[in-house]
Amino acid sequence: MPVSLVGVRGELLTIEKEVSMDAREVRYAWMNGEFVPWGEAKVHIASSCVTEGSSVFEGIRAYWNPSQGQLYLFKTGEHLARLYQSAKMMHMTPQYSQAELESVCLELMDRNGYREDVHIRPAIYFGEGRGLFCYTPDKIETGVAVTAVPRQSRLGSGAGMNVCVSSWKRISDADFPPRIKISANYHNGRLAAVQAALDGYDGAILLDERGKVAEGPVACVFLVRDGVAITPPVTGGILESITRTTIMELLEGKLSIPVVEREVDRTELYVAEEAFFCGTAMEIAPILSVDRYPVGVGELGEITRHLETLYESAVRGENSSYLESLLPVYV
Repeated sequence: MPVSLVGVRGELLTIEKEVSMDAREVRYAWMNGEFVPWGEAKVHIASSCVTEGSSVFEGIRAYWNPSQGQLYLFKTGEHLARLYQSAKMMHMTPQYSQAELESVCLELMDRNGYREDVHIRPAIYFGEGRGLFCYTPDKIETGVAVTAVPRQSRLGSGAGMNVCVSSWKRISDADFPPRIKISANYHNGRLAAVQAALDGYDGAILLDERGKVAEGPVACVFLVRDGVAITPPVTGGILESITRTTIMELLEGKLSIPVVEREVDRTELYVAEEAFFCGTAMEIAPILSVDRYPVGVGELGEITRHLETLYESAVRGENSSYLESLLPVYV
């Protein structure tokens, strides 16, 4: 298995291949009130979500705990709240409540009989509309769907990434608001990730329009300097990441590492003692070098290593502090 975890050799290629292979074993998806066989979960080619990328979505992880015989969904409520926040900003009018969608996620796990780590993707999307893309909500169908496919966690794998600072700039709140988790926004990160792959890197970091560090194509960025963890602010062109919040809690509450949210210069990445990406799909991905400059000594740092252990114990139901953040699938 390749060690890269993001964009390129990781998220865009390796994981995409894994998902397509795993999908052959998936039995059900859910669309607009019905559990349907995987092969029948389709939308029309003329739907706005196909022609214009008009689909807001979430990624939710479910972690299998073999010793407990239990599958846990992590921070489902927070993810679905963000999904409906994105739908609101896109003037979407879903016909199902957040509570109903939470129940759907749990039942979908059960119907597929998963006993392994899973990635869940609830989405609210525009179907076929009347008129041009500037339709009002009453002139277009709004659909809701949930898919779930096996995706093995990489926590504790020891894999690290060699990344570059991309020449592509991160989108801003005044252009394509990163706060809205809409599919179309992710092409900004895809451009950076594919370019990084072609240039021989495992991933990329994007700067904002003012030249400050924003985030990776699919994940937030942390660095450690002089024993302090630093991460760009939510007003710096980043997604309001749920995993980022969890990492901040673990750093301060469990490791007694102070966390500062502030603007970050590009060159700070070169002199950092440690650096890592974090996100639901990527979990915690250590950064070993940036633009060929080694981060620290170019190896997995102690703080990052401890974070991985703490995070895994939280998501697998082994940390009592995070039991309220977990939804068990099997009663």
